Amino acid sequence: MGWLNSIRNIFKIPELKNRVLFTLAMLAIYRISAHIPTPGINGAELSKFLMAKGGAMMGFFDLFSGGALSQMTIMALGIMPYISASIIFQLLTVVIPALGRLAKEGDAGRKKIVQYTRYATVAISAVQGLGIAVGLEGMGGGAFIETPGWGFRLLTMITLTSGTAFLMWLGEQITERGIGNGISLIIFAGIVARFPAAIVQTISLVRAGELSLIVLILLVVVMIAVVAGIIFIERGQRKIPVQYAKRVVGKKMFGGQTTHLPLKINTAGVIPPIFASSIIMFPATIAGFIAIPWVQEIAHELSFGSVLHSIIYVSLIFFFAYFYTAVIFNPVDIAENLQKHGGFIPGIRPGTKTSEYIYRVLTRLTFVGALYLSFVCIIPEILITKFNVPFYFGGTSLLIAVGVALDTVSQIESHLVTRSYEGFLKRGRVKGRRG
Repeated sequence: MGWLNSIRNIFKIPELKNRVLFTLAMLAIYRISAHIPTPGINGAELSKFLMAKGGAMMGFFDLFSGGALSQMTIMALGIMPYISASIIFQLLTVVIPALGRLAKEGDAGRKKIVQYTRYATVAISAVQGLGIAVGLEGMGGGAFIETPGWGFRLLTMITLTSGTAFLMWLGEQITERGIGNGISLIIFAGIVARFPAAIVQTISLVRAGELSLIVLILLVVVMIAVVAGIIFIERGQRKIPVQYAKRVVGKKMFGGQTTHLPLKINTAGVIPPIFASSIIMFPATIAGFIAIPWVQEIAHELSFGSVLHSIIYVSLIFFFAYFYTAVIFNPVDIAENLQKHGGFIPGIRPGTKTSEYIYRVLTRLTFVGALYLSFVCIIPEILITKFNVPFYFGGTSLLIAVGVALDTVSQIESHLVTRSYEGFLKRGRVKGRRG
């Protein structure tokens, strides 16, 4: 009943109700758009061909487009070009001093970088759209294309680019006028929308004898354990004690209280797996369609379950875990703010020593967080490749779904609590990855 009361309370707050309904409406528009076919393509036959040729790798790529890639709809590229553009500009802000200074200029600088990211998204989408059009003409002897040629290529490029641009706009609208992070919610919606079909497919595999009942039970147990582990780690944090010195202003005494600085175990959230996936899966997918022996060998080595794929994937997760944590959390700024307000960590000198201490703690936590992300993403994928489990139940999909759900519920609860309404849990607030 507590959850039902909280849901009722959402609709008692006009602003929160409007935000939730707006978010649901935008996600509904996205899911409807994901079923609009790209002109000039036989989507049904192409879907069978792609899933047969691409295998698990195509399933992974299709995961982030909400099933639109395998059907080659107008949303086939999904939100991945935007994510790729975001990666590029976050790396460039570290490498190029001018962009670094722009990022530190506050809202005005960040808006310029967002604008550059949009332009880069359109450019990446156009290149990928043209590449897909050319690749489709060569697949299956052109059997999936009604009228090959430059007219088809340009139409496909414009259609897929427009789909991604529209999806990027939807995500920004959700972030600004809805609840939660728009881009994350779009990926979340695509993953969750495929779960019912995955359950039906799993039941069909069991009835056909292709998936044993023991493996199915093992799958359910692993999924429950993974979800529980994700919730436990995402809510976990290291609390560094902070003491504020007493100071007298006029006739009043301020300070003297003790608080703590919370450091998340997984500060980067689901960003590392998403970034790592966007880098590793597209080249491997394209390589799978090129009929050249050495290219086919590369595609095989990069397939799910292979040692090379696991090594590259885990390495990229570790890299982006440390990189993204460094981008969003600066120990030097934290130490300066503590010193400015008369705060200090007991046993640690203010200033440089404090920033070094926070950096050491954050580095160790990030290592643990990267290990956790790697385990969650790799172990279930091994079950998928070894036991023929449907791809939709992979660790990455569960990680994104649970993580985004926690963040969104946390934001909704913040609105409820600030307006004196009871949250989703009576014993304490639901903590998101940033909460």
